[in-house]
Formats: sequence, C-alpha cells, structure tokens
Amino acid sequence: MKKYLSSSPFRGIVGVFLVLCPFFLAPLQAKRQPKPQEVDSLGRKIKTGWNFGILPSIAYDADYGFQGGVLTNVYYYGDGSQYPEYIHSLYLEAAYTTKHHGIFRFNYDSKYLIPGHRLTLDATYLPDAMCDFYGFNGFQSSYHYDWHNWNKNPEKMNPTDYRSRVFYKYKRDLIRVAGDIEGTIYKDLKWNAGLGVLGYLIDDCDIKMLNGKREYDPTKTNAEQKALNPDEPLLYDKYKTWGLIGADEEKGGWHPYVRAGLTYDTRDKRQGPNSGIYTDLFFTYSAAFNAPYGQQAAAGYNHLQFNFTFRHYVPCYRDRNGISRITFAYRIGTQNNIAGRSPFYMNNYMNALFIQRVYYEGLGGGNSVRGMMANRILANGFAFANVEFRFRVVNFDIGRQHFFIGLNPFFDLGVITQPYDLDELVSRHTGGMYNTLEESVTASGENYNDYFTTDPNKIYYPHMTAGIGLKIGMNENFVLSADWGMPIDRQDNQKLANFYIKMGYLF
Repeated sequence: MKKYLSSSPFRGIVGVFLVLCPFFLAPLQAKRQPKPQEVDSLGRKIKTGWNFGILPSIAYDADYGFQGGVLTNVYYYGDGSQYPEYIHSLYLEAAYTTKHHGIFRFNYDSKYLIPGHRLTLDATYLPDAMCDFYGFNGFQSSYHYDWHNWNKNPEKMNPTDYRSRVFYKYKRDLIRVAGDIEGTIYKDLKWNAGLGVLGYLIDDCDIKMLNGKREYDPTKTNAEQKALNPDEPLLYDKYKTWGLIGADEEKGGWHPYVRAGLTYDTRDKRQGPNSGIYTDLFFTYSAAFNAPYGQQAAAGYNHLQFNFTFRHYVPCYRDRNGISRITFAYRIGTQNNIAGRSPFYMNNYMNALFIQRVYYEGLGGGNSVRGMMANRILANGFAFANVEFRFRVVNFDIGRQHFFIGLNPFFDLGVITQPYDLDELVSRHTGGMYNTLEESVTASGENYNDYFTTDPNKIYYPHMTAGIGLKIGMNENFVLSADWGMPIDRQDNQKLANFYIKMGYLF
C-alpha cells in the first residue's frame, strides 16, 4: 500500500484537495449560525449545522474482496429548512482491499455554492492489481471456472484444467478527475455540463508482487502450488496475441472528455427516494492522448457516446405518519458508441452526469448487475435494468440520530446492443495477416471452441440475476447496503451467489 500512497497520481489528488479546501471552507464558514432544532412534518427532529465523523471504511465485494480503511462524510444542513437535503457534502476515503484494489477519493457536492446550480467535483485514484477481464461480447466468450479456481483440496478443483488464479485478470490503475454542474431550465427540467479526464495505466498482472514470499516451483504443476506461474499466459495476453487488442490500446491512455445533457428530476429526495422520476439523456465526447510508457499513440480512439437512463420510484404503501414503507423502484438505461472507436478498457466504464459513487463499472458486479461477475459484459454498447421493492421495516432513534432498517428484493438484467466485430478487430490489428478470429486462434495453437461460442445469436442473450438487499440508514443520507445476488446462468458466475457490502443505494 505504501507504493500507492507515494505514487505521483495519489500525490496529485492530495494536491488538488489541498488547493480546493480553502475555496470550499470560506463560503461554509460564512453561513449563518443554525437555529435551534425543530421538528419536521413527521414529528422528527431535523438536522442542523455540521454533521460529521471519521468512520472505518469497512466493506466487502465479491469481486474486490474485504476492504479496510478510513472515510468521512461531512454534511452541512444550515438551519435545517431544507432537511433531509444538505447544503454541502464533503467526502474523503482511503482504503485497500484483500484483492489488491485501492480507493483514494475526494468528492464535493452542493446545490448552494453557486446559487441556483448544483456543483460536483471528484478526484479519485483506483489502483487495481487484478482487474477482471472475461473477454468480449458477453456470452460469446466462454467462461471456465476451473481455469482459475485454485484450492488446497484437489477434489474441489480440476487440476488438469487449472491454469492460474489470475487467468481472467490484468493490471489497471484508473485516475479520474471530474467537475460537473447543473442548472435549471424550467422547474424540474435541468441542463448539465461537465469536464474531466480518465487516465488508464494498463499492464500484465505483476506476478512477482502477487506471489509475495511464495516462490513458484517449476518442477511442480500449477495446480500443486498456490504460487502463480510467471510464464503462464493469461486471457489478456491471448487477446493481444490474437489481435483482438491492438498495440495502441494495450497499455491504456489518457482521455479528457466533455459532457452535456438534460435531466428531469421530480424525486422527493436524492438519497433513497420514495417517489418521483429521474431521467437523463447526455452525450460524452472523449479525446485521447498518447498512451503511457512511450507506447504507440492512442489518438485513434476519439469517440462520442450516448447515454440514457430512466428511474422511477413508486410509493406503494405509507403508514399513518405518512412514512413510505414500501416503494417500487426501477431503473433502465443504455450506453452506446455513436461515432469513432473507443478503446476496450473504456467500454466497461458507465458514464454518469454526476460522480456520486466510487465505481462506475459495467456491466456486471455490485454496481450494475448484482450477482454477475464484474465486467462480464464488455462491448461497444449495452442496456441494463434494475428492479426492486424497497421495504422500510422499522424506524428508530438512537440519541439524536434517526435510523431505519429496510429489505430490498431485486432483479437485474444486462444485454449487449453493440457487439464487437471480432473478425474485423483481428484483421485490423494484425495488418491482414489473419482475416478471421478462428484463423488467428488456431495459428496460436489454441482450440477456438475453448474460448468462443459458434452461436452468433448468443451475443444478444440477456444476462440476468436476482437477490435481496439489507439497508441500514442514518439521517436519510448515510445508508449501509448489503446485497446478495445470484446469477441465472452459470456462465455469468459459477458460484451460488455474490455478496456485496457498500454505501448507499444502487440507484
């Protein structure tokens, strides 16, 4: 972890935060002193003034492992007249996971710093030593659990099929700096604009670092030892060999972007709404700087993407105090490339008008299709849906803090709308040496059917999951979420289910 704390990207993010702090704190200190606490329409004491505290950043994600670190979310409510809406929100987090994934993040959100406008600023560094990579086009790429499932008990794995625990991984560090602003056109109709940059630093997995003190013994098979074989080619290596990933994208690149769109928002509150509609439509144009490490330029990857999302929150039952006890919530959306070519590593990043979460990975995993492996769907365009019932089981107070406990059964779905033309990729990246993917795979000594299905319609099969979530909320804005999701098709996850502990609602 010291390596990441001393890295130049992280120092840059800390520098940005230190420069911005005085800018934020000056207007915050100028706010008038809060009035004595009052009671809202439901008889609960409203929150006023500052609310903050340092908490352990403890979480679990089936794809990232156990997370440990520290975070703080500072809210300023002023005189409480707009509660549960906050005037200013400052969020800081530094954490690391057992699967070698880091989180170093600063986020600011306010509807009051610029009168009449909402401003969100985000600076994030996400080093990932084992980023998931299951190939292109979802079900067209075959997944083999035994190829990466190592176990001390040989009866729980297939030693003859086992290759490497990181067979479906590669190294990816993501640096994200973004600023987004929203203004009002008329009532609930808003305009949105944003600027930012995404920096991807990509390489093969660092096997020496992952092995640590374990030494690989070449006299034993891969299945006989936990140490990773540094000479075992991974799926990412094979994609480069076959011509599916070009030399101009295999090391990543820097991509400044500009974004503009519209939103329509009638939600009763931002965090865990009980009623209303939120929909957005926007375009993102991403340019490309030279790839890092002196590699070939990535300038051929300028592209324009289109996003549309519709969220609807329907109150189904309110108690005699007017508190919504059951809410039906659903979200549908799509992201498609409408001009230019996007590099493969950007196609699992879900664009958003406002950076509110750490992760925007898709499709697959706890941030998009719960229960499915992270990044299982990798294509030029996709669509998704999340449907859930939100049951508010109990409300209670501890001291001056308001808490609730809820249950959320859910159903998630993802489909490909713009698949890769794999033969075209191979022909372009190999300079016409191979005209089809099957030719390239066979020439490398591999069996095509081990990696790809011959059914072209399988690309468009829906990826579906189902599960249930537990929510524990404090003061309406701070929500601890635990979700348990199960895949419908074993090609999306051979495990019975995936489990996630995160902050906030999925949508």
